[in-house]
Amino acid sequence: TVKFVTMHLNAALAAALFAIAPGVSAQLNQLAQAAGKKYFGSAVDNSELSDQQLLKFLTNKSEFGQITPGNGQKWQYTEPTRGQFSYGSGDQITDFAKKNGQLLRCHTLVWHSQLPGWVSNGQWSRDTLTSVINTHIANEVGHYKGQCYAWDVVNALNEDGSYRQSVFSDVLGDTFFAIAFDAAAKADPDAKLYYNDYNLETLGAKQQGATRIVKLVKSAGKKIDGVGMQAHLIVGQSPSRSTLKSVMQSYVDAGATEVAFTELDIRFSSLPSTSQGLQQQAKDYGAVTSACLDLKECVGITTWGFTDAHSWIPGTFPGTGDALLFDKNYNKKPAYSAVSSILAAAGTAAPAPGTTTLQTSTVASTSAPAATTTAAGCAVAMYGQCGGQGYNGCTVCAGGATCKVTNDWYSQCL
Repeated sequence: TVKFVTMHLNAALAAALFAIAPGVSAQLNQLAQAAGKKYFGSAVDNSELSDQQLLKFLTNKSEFGQITPGNGQKWQYTEPTRGQFSYGSGDQITDFAKKNGQLLRCHTLVWHSQLPGWVSNGQWSRDTLTSVINTHIANEVGHYKGQCYAWDVVNALNEDGSYRQSVFSDVLGDTFFAIAFDAAAKADPDAKLYYNDYNLETLGAKQQGATRIVKLVKSAGKKIDGVGMQAHLIVGQSPSRSTLKSVMQSYVDAGATEVAFTELDIRFSSLPSTSQGLQQQAKDYGAVTSACLDLKECVGITTWGFTDAHSWIPGTFPGTGDALLFDKNYNKKPAYSAVSSILAAAGTAAPAPGTTTLQTSTVASTSAPAATTTAAGCAVAMYGQCGGQGYNGCTVCAGGATCKVTNDWYSQCL
């Protein structure tokens, strides 16, 4: 059935939708923001900034509006010796993001891995380790104050619902969570503070552990804003859209005011990837994208790199890989097409308060195009979706525009 919707677009959203020049497809961050999200972004490591081909894409704010430092802000690099702080690597990526007008998600303060030996092997009392945590966070978060949209304050210290064995839990039990979040909030009150972990994308013991962490910090009277789902997934084994939405909702119900996919990649368990496998990967990326769109508290998606030319996976899981949106030669994969088409459809359909009013007709589905109802029937507005795999909406363009194929997943009125 067809239903009629009145869309209200604020000035910024209207500009995002209509500023695309004819014949030019919108890019991921631009599309995500038009759909009501804060960003679509990528992680990057310092060594990758010498790759000129990578820079052509990563410096484009329309494609990637948010940056995460892959390693440069981790404890082993920022305080390798007690009391001696080094911010060169983190500053390089911070300056890169600032130059390109990109949001910075800062990563990470307290993690059991990539710790300098003086921390992990120290003989600590509760008081001395608390002092070490407070000093480290006060210095690092203070150094980057006002530059980080968000901090991953504690990372991957939930072991299937229990607390992962680490120097922090060994000495402080579960109190180190509140200690760390309190220190971060004092050092930069405006930054969003996250608990970040892997395998948080399905319902179960680990998801329940993450909800307990949120409640634990809040019950201590300390600030925690969000839960970051790393989302290192496997092609054909990724959670469904409905599961992802339910999981995110559980974190919101526990007290998080926002959630995000923070390190997304979806790897093949064996290589080489196949054409059929790439289509499945596209569906899996699409499920993540759609789930984020389903929940207003999901503020954005960050992929852990964007090209298979620079991915951590082959070195960590030999024989697996091809996990990102661009292949090793920087060609866009079907997964990119799936993500971009889903964001584009959501952007043209997403209601938002404002002053610009468009009369639209949409097919009752989860991805609806912008369209105008005329005496002759349904017609899609300029820059709206008019075709693509799985698309069931209007295929006629209004105002003399032509429906042009962008990719298998998305055709656009231009």
